[in-house]
Formats: sequence, structure tokens, C-alpha cells
Amino acid sequence: MPVLKNIAAVLFDLDGTLIDSAPDLGAAADKMRTDRGLPSLDLALYRSMAGAGARGMLGVAFGMGADHADFEAMREEFFVNYERCMTQRTFAFEGVADLIGHLTQRNLAWGVVTNKSKRFTNPLTQAMPLFASAGTIISGDTTPHAKPHPAPLLEAARQLGVAPTQCVYVGDDERDVLAGLAAGMHTVAASYGYLGNKSDTQAWGAHLHINSPLELLHLLRTA
Repeated sequence: MPVLKNIAAVLFDLDGTLIDSAPDLGAAADKMRTDRGLPSLDLALYRSMAGAGARGMLGVAFGMGADHADFEAMREEFFVNYERCMTQRTFAFEGVADLIGHLTQRNLAWGVVTNKSKRFTNPLTQAMPLFASAGTIISGDTTPHAKPHPAPLLEAARQLGVAPTQCVYVGDDERDVLAGLAAGMHTVAASYGYLGNKSDTQAWGAHLHINSPLELLHLLRTA
């Protein structure tokens, strides 16, 4: 089994990698439907697009794209709904708490790099004890560029005081892999996450792949 060596820090995407936020994201969009007298949709329809945020949720709920005249107003309504419910049904994926515990026991720094804006990232991570030991939390608006640009990942490495080449970035979207590669980091594709319509994780170019959070420990075993 291949392993990752000389690793000093592990960075993670948030939604679909560490936490399952699809139920709250879907609920925020579905409320918009029921508020308009439309029937509720099954969560499974929202789940696959949860990684695309408001754009994905509004696409499922209303077939609405970002070019729609009402998109910005609808997006803000979605954001308000999500702010009111974002910690009600969101939990860490099975194995994540154990994974983080093992990382801290090994004195490996860890952190989060997400495209979620600080408006949501900060209250969400502050409400979940899991993130108390995170050395850095970078949101989509922390730097001038979001993923797949490498800037957020490079800022995370800077805050941790670790060289990018000694970092692993784990994510469930192709943009995560692209950002990690551009930053000069080791990349791991999380195939258990929100894959949307791009389920061929092997095509993303990641160095390694995992099917569950705890598989990462095996890749780091001799690091």
C-alpha cells in the first residue's frame, strides 16, 4: 500500500469530506419550495449536489442556474434559511472524530480549507467540538481567490508554519485536487463525499484515494 512520507500537516475540505451538511443544505432549499406551495423533494436529490452550495441547491430545487434573473435574490433567501438551520442536522462523517484524534496524538497539525464563506464556516465550526483542535480554518473568502486556485491552501500552510510540500490535502471535489496540486501538496480524493455528476475520482489526478475517512491513517502510517 502506498504511503505519504514526511507529512507535517493534513488539510481537509469541509462539506462532504469532514462533515455531512447535505441534510441542512437540502432543508434550506426545500423550505423555499414548500414556502411557495411546491412539494418537498427527497434529500437524495439534494445530496449529490451539496458540494456546489447555493448554486447546486437552487439547481435541484428550482432548476435555476446562476444566470437566472432571480438567482441573487433566491440565493440570499437560501443563505438566510441555511443560517437558521445549519447545525440542526449536520454531523461529522463516521470515523472523522477518530481520525482527528489520531492526527493530534501524532502531533500532526491539521486544518480546514473550504470554499464556504466565513459567514457560514465560522459559526458552524465554532458550534462543533470537532474543530477545537484545528490549527487553521480557511474559508472561501479568506483570500482573494477560492479553490481551485492554490491561494487558500498556501495560506493554510503559512498559518500552520508548514511547507506546502509537507502538507496533504483531502477533498471530495475535483477542484480540491486541482488546488492541492497547484499548491505543491500531496492530494487525496475522498470518494465517499458529494461527487455530484463527476463521480470518476480516478480522473482527477489525485495522488491517492480513500473510500472512508479512517483509510487516511493507513496512508500516513509510516509518515
